[in-house]
Amino acid sequence: MALRTLDSLGSLAGKRVIVRADFNVPLKEGVITDDGRIRAALPTLNHLINQGARVIACSHLGRPDGAPDAKYSLAPVAQRLSELLGTPVAFARDTVGDSARDAVAALEDGDVAVIENLRFNPGETAKDVGERRAFAEQLAALGDALVSDGFGVVHRKQASVYELAELLPSAAGFLIEKEVDVLDRLTENPERPYAVVLGGSKVSDKLGVIEHLLPRADKILVGGGMMFTFLAAQGHKVGKSLLEADQIDTVKGYISAAAEKGVELILPVDAVMASGFAADADHVVAAADALEDTPFGADGMGLDIGPETAKIFADAIRGSKTVFWNGPMGVFEMPAFAAGTKAIAQALTEVDGLSVVGGGDSAAAVRQLGFEDDRFGHISTGGGASLEFLEGKKLPGLEILGWEA
Repeated sequence: MALRTLDSLGSLAGKRVIVRADFNVPLKEGVITDDGRIRAALPTLNHLINQGARVIACSHLGRPDGAPDAKYSLAPVAQRLSELLGTPVAFARDTVGDSARDAVAALEDGDVAVIENLRFNPGETAKDVGERRAFAEQLAALGDALVSDGFGVVHRKQASVYELAELLPSAAGFLIEKEVDVLDRLTENPERPYAVVLGGSKVSDKLGVIEHLLPRADKILVGGGMMFTFLAAQGHKVGKSLLEADQIDTVKGYISAAAEKGVELILPVDAVMASGFAADADHVVAAADALEDTPFGADGMGLDIGPETAKIFADAIRGSKTVFWNGPMGVFEMPAFAAGTKAIAQALTEVDGLSVVGGGDSAAAVRQLGFEDDRFGHISTGGGASLEFLEGKKLPGLEILGWEA
């Protein structure tokens, strides 16, 4: 079965349409530091507004413990959404209480309201199906249809993602439609050569992706903290760098499997070693087989890929027709250890084909390093959801919309 899209809902003029978006944006002292996920929802919201729907946008933000918590309020999101849409956006101070009901009742055709953080209600993430369903029924009473557009949560069986889609006529919004289309292209008949670039701290976070994409990719590039487990599997000493010793045998298996399948596994040839985990730490470049031969000895800590590796990776990326990147190459938040991640981002903007930035830290990195979204083929809004999709897992929030992996 194919994913149900907006067309399947027919005319929504005058209808109350709940949009389950993903407004889980980073906040610092109540100020949004990256509004990428809000902007990602605009095509769907504008489409509904232009149709004359009465839009009720909802989302989670952070991990409040099933109760109201001012620091996780969606009030700043409603304000930013109003600015981006160029129209007033009402804000309800609760999820399904008097404020939400009043805000919805006051909507006219083409109006938008945002209700408070869904996770302020324990029913949203409850393990008990009955609790989730009870909350979903309260949400369903606010609307006539559901447009599911929060890709970052489709791998979760939560009330607003799953049970609500059972209770109301439901369809995927433009964002989910695009995410599924792009990620499907990464697993089914990608244009070749196909390079997968993996970074981030842990190999264990990427096991499923490596396993699923190894037979499909032409090149796999490994950087970030996880590279040290690969280097250790090759017999190199890595000092105090991130190392998952319990994954060394698994990684050796991947190295062998890549060789058997003719997949080019490209590992770092150098790294930036530092005296400690600090922005102002002393640091030097060391060859991959000599990471402890620095002034820091066995106390050195690898915090970025080295310049030679960055060049090799960039060349491999530019020479590919399809590239998927998930996970930074180093501690990009610290300027001294951001060069590797920046080199990868730059190379992705030069791909003659499809370049996809996995969500989470990778998306945050490209924006923090000054790259505009439109320089990439696609920036995914879902870190965990993207990875699970690429692992071939069934995602409940997509299955309930008719998608079959």
